[in-house]
Amino acid sequence: MTSNSPGKGPAHTSRKGPYGIIDIGSNSVRLVVYAGATRSPVPIFNEKVMAGLGRAVARTGKLDEQGVERAIKAVRRFAALKREIGIKKLDVVATAAVRDAADGPDFLKKIAAFFDQEVRLLSGEEEARLAASGILSAIPDADGLVGDLGGGSLELVAVSSGTLAPGITLPLGPLRLEAASEGNLARAGEIVDEELKKIEWLSSMKGRPLYAVGGVWRNLARIHMAQFNYPVRVLHHYVIPQRDAAQLAGLLEKMGPKSLARIPDISSRRIPALPYGALVLERLLAATGASHVVVSSFGLREGVVYDGLEAEEKRKDPLIEGCKDLAGRLARFPEHGQELASWTEALFSDGGFGESAAQKRLRHAACILADIGWYVHPDYRSHHAMQQILLAPVVGIDHPGRMFLARVGFHRHEGNAEAEVLGDLTSRLSKEEAYRARILGLALRLAFSLCAARLGVLPLTRLRMDEKCVRLELPKKIESFMGETVQKRLNALAKAAGRTAEVVIG
Repeated sequence: MTSNSPGKGPAHTSRKGPYGIIDIGSNSVRLVVYAGATRSPVPIFNEKVMAGLGRAVARTGKLDEQGVERAIKAVRRFAALKREIGIKKLDVVATAAVRDAADGPDFLKKIAAFFDQEVRLLSGEEEARLAASGILSAIPDADGLVGDLGGGSLELVAVSSGTLAPGITLPLGPLRLEAASEGNLARAGEIVDEELKKIEWLSSMKGRPLYAVGGVWRNLARIHMAQFNYPVRVLHHYVIPQRDAAQLAGLLEKMGPKSLARIPDISSRRIPALPYGALVLERLLAATGASHVVVSSFGLREGVVYDGLEAEEKRKDPLIEGCKDLAGRLARFPEHGQELASWTEALFSDGGFGESAAQKRLRHAACILADIGWYVHPDYRSHHAMQQILLAPVVGIDHPGRMFLARVGFHRHEGNAEAEVLGDLTSRLSKEEAYRARILGLALRLAFSLCAARLGVLPLTRLRMDEKCVRLELPKKIESFMGETVQKRLNALAKAAGRTAEVVIG
């Protein structure tokens, strides 16, 4: 059974139990299993087979024969894994190659035979919409152009204020482009330019970001990271300036397979496609005048997840939900995060340091993650917590925000502001944000000493600050909670804030 209804999304998906998606693309066939269909889905299994279904479509009009064999073999395995993992709900989607091939319907019948459900054959417009939905699920304030480069096609969608314009699909995937140009990059460039000139609204994207989706473009980002020895090897929300992206793309276009193979940070399976993907990126940047490239690990598959959520679930903050999920797995009392957020409120209110809405959001996230390093040896907790947060599988946050949270996690366990382990995390944050991260981390360190990581104690106390002092207020009934270690932590916080420490009982 197959379905091709671009205007209709899936039924609402369940939050509970493993949720799987099989994505049958022009270049790869992939199974991703999420812990559940949530606002911030966490993959628990991810397997990809480079089948190359679309390799021959532009030349023969049919799917590649060897690709079909590899794809069917992969899907047979995925069907077995579905049963073994206990996947509660599975979506199977197919995109450009299957959509455009004359033998696509026969192929889908073979795939559907493995599952007692429909295979969703996505139209180009639906594929574009779902890719853009994936972007919005991870970057709710996205404002620019979403470009999803698959093996067979390029989908483009304008996004603004949480809304999507109608998407378009172009036959500019690397596999399709290589076949159409007969391996001639100069001719491939002409084809790309001809297709992009047809889109009148592309010029309206000038000065706005290009949100780049697709494995080829992620490999390009890896190369850029390596060039600049970037300290955070998290591809999602990695930003490449327009000039850097265009120059790197131009360089990769001119490199042969042997030269590309010597680059350590790219997948060998992506090498044939990389020059064509780089070409498309270069020409798209020129056509749009985009200000910079924002790399996204979220795309079509996450768009499918997001598409199936209830409206209330969609409105949730992906960063906060992702942090709650991580704390639920690693913290002693996940509920403690809200107590910490409320307790530190006064420190950063108008009477304290003050904070913007964006800074308040980051503080809330930091509070949720404050206890995730507790189970590690004390000598390594600060470093471990920093790394756990820095590399956490959460979205809804850019890299400076990620670095801020990591520094907070470090100072939650370690007061030293000049610790060598912080490395580039210090230099890549503004002095103001590094300072705020230290203050918040020291406040959280004080909180855990005061309440011994137990619920219900902090709401009985208050932490306040004025121009002269940082004040800890305790009621008489818990006076005994005040001790030498608590005083030491309070003193450290006050010193970092350039104030004196004061304790008020009563």
